[in-house]
Amino acid sequence: MSQNLLKEKVGIYKYKLTTFKKMQKFKHSDNVKLLKEFKNKYINERCFIIGNGPSLNVEDLEKLKNEITFGFNRIYYIFKNTDWRPTFYCSEDIKIVTNSVEEINNLDIKYKFIPVILNHDYNININNAVYFNHKYTKDNPPLPDFSEDISKYIGCGSTVTYSAIQIAAYMGFKEIYLIGVDHSFARYRNEKGEIVEDKNLKDYFCEEYNKDKEKLDIPSTVESTLAYQKAEEYSRQHGFRIYNATRGGKLEVFERVDFDKLFD
Repeated sequence: MSQNLLKEKVGIYKYKLTTFKKMQKFKHSDNVKLLKEFKNKYINERCFIIGNGPSLNVEDLEKLKNEITFGFNRIYYIFKNTDWRPTFYCSEDIKIVTNSVEEINNLDIKYKFIPVILNHDYNININNAVYFNHKYTKDNPPLPDFSEDISKYIGCGSTVTYSAIQIAAYMGFKEIYLIGVDHSFARYRNEKGEIVEDKNLKDYFCEEYNKDKEKLDIPSTVESTLAYQKAEEYSRQHGFRIYNATRGGKLEVFERVDFDKLFD
């Protein structure tokens, strides 16, 4: 065995050992106790999961001021135009979090769901963070798990929306509504892993959101579709429903509903 290969194997072993020790400590932390406190906290209520697609608009967010909502990533770019603020915040994209630590820390939101690996491996500390264990699958394409206990793990589905759905289900929500989840991007990876560009599409609700897109990962709608299908299957088997109230977009996995009629 060459010296370089030996060093590599030793490095991998040390990393796995360190990770194991950190996760054992995490399993017995106050953070896990906090995650358990969310179990069925909102039994039989409804919530709204807010995507950052181009269909998202201020007028719809104004209607959600008295609703329980989940916001993601750089949702804060819309705050200057509305008094609405999400009840919960989620972000799991390493590059987005790394490039936006200051902005995320400045958010006045009580609970921010963040993968613990960002803290363990990247030394990223987020104010008011509720750290969770992110579980990845080795399938290709990845077929995600749907977690029944987020204090143990949350299944990775290549989109933060999937994580939020799992959190909402654990909290006991009977009806979960998606808005702003357009499920389309100007640049994405197809089923072959090839990069496809469609300049007629917009990625997000504002241009500023994607200003560093060359540094960010290219989304795979194939992988996220599989995650949404898993969520739909799980919801029907476990007595809650997920509805798509997005204005337009390309997500057809969930039953569509008229957003405006939800407030009649």
